[in-house]
Amino acid sequence: MPELIKGLETVKAIRAANALRMQALQAKGITPCLAVVRVGERADDIAYETGAAKNCKNAGVRFTAVVLPQTADTQTLVQTVRTLSEDASISGIMVLRPLPKTVDEQRVMEAIDPDKDVDGATRANQAGVYAGVKDSFAPCTAEAVVRLLKYNGIAIAGREAVVIGRSPVVGRPLAMLMLKENATVTVCHTKTADLEAVCRRADLLLVAAGQRAMVDDRFIRPGAGVVDVGIHVDEDGKLCGDVAKTVQQPAWVTPVPGGVGGVTSALLIEHVLRAAERKL
Repeated sequence: MPELIKGLETVKAIRAANALRMQALQAKGITPCLAVVRVGERADDIAYETGAAKNCKNAGVRFTAVVLPQTADTQTLVQTVRTLSEDASISGIMVLRPLPKTVDEQRVMEAIDPDKDVDGATRANQAGVYAGVKDSFAPCTAEAVVRLLKYNGIAIAGREAVVIGRSPVVGRPLAMLMLKENATVTVCHTKTADLEAVCRRADLLLVAAGQRAMVDDRFIRPGAGVVDVGIHVDEDGKLCGDVAKTVQQPAWVTPVPGGVGGVTSALLIEHVLRAAERKL
């Protein structure tokens, strides 16, 4: 059986550092605040909002949710985000995606003040991530993968990393972050020829395909490491990932739940605190 590389110890380390940052901010009279914008009543968005509110409360961060109807148009969303961007009491802003297809998502993202863009959704932060600018906000999930690897002492430099998925939220920024750590990176997608063979080259297989249990042992070189970014609910109502739970080939794999997800949540709080620090 592969070793399970869990996220709990990484989460503890990030939370401990967050607590120190929070103390320093409070000593200067600053209470960070995260604003989440949600459109409609999607169950997964509501669950994410609830989890973010709980994590903020535990960290001492104020939390506010702005809920708009499913029928909200682009201009309404843009104005909502601009108002939050101009509000000095708001440290970080996150718009839950995907937005309705009738909304111009990029226009909404660009209305976020880049200094408050705690999930790396604006072009300014995306460009910063691609250019390797230290203070840029990377999408939390992509950064969580790298943090998890580094905290657990898993070598990245010089290794061949294959990313399955090219979304601007995970796949593409993750590829850039891995390049920054000196990995040799291949990005796979729906048009990749002989996907299984490409994946079997990987020392580190990073799976953000968005398809439940898609990756099995046919994709994995014996002894490789596998990071599962996916999050789904199976027929029994249990959480699962993009990687089949039956895989035997990897030396190690991150579990779902208990892997990347918790690290992502801890990093969101870190980003809010970093955004608040910029006011100093």
